[in-house]
Amino acid sequence: MVLYNVMEEVIHDVLIKYKDQLHLTCKCERCLDDIMAISLNSLRPRYIVNRNNGPYVRAEYEADCQGATNILLTITKAATQVSKDPRCHSIN
Repeated sequence: MVLYNVMEEVIHDVLIKYKDQLHLTCKCERCLDDIMAISLNSLRPRYIVNRNNGPYVRAEYEADCQGATNILLTITKAATQVSKDPRCHSIN
């Protein structure tokens, strides 16, 4: 059985889009992965079995202003947490 969490793609795209506005102390792959992991653990997953249905689930979140705001707020909180104490111990 193959499952696909559409929220991973949504969180990744939003993080990349707003990465510069988040004022991250580090933008290395590990820090970005930490932000994604914290965000995904804070949001409800959206699993599907057919990747072709992914755009329909994405559209549901992108069309819902409150849902999109909640995702951005969750990413912002995670970015703040990771920026305060980056596990990579480097500042780029």
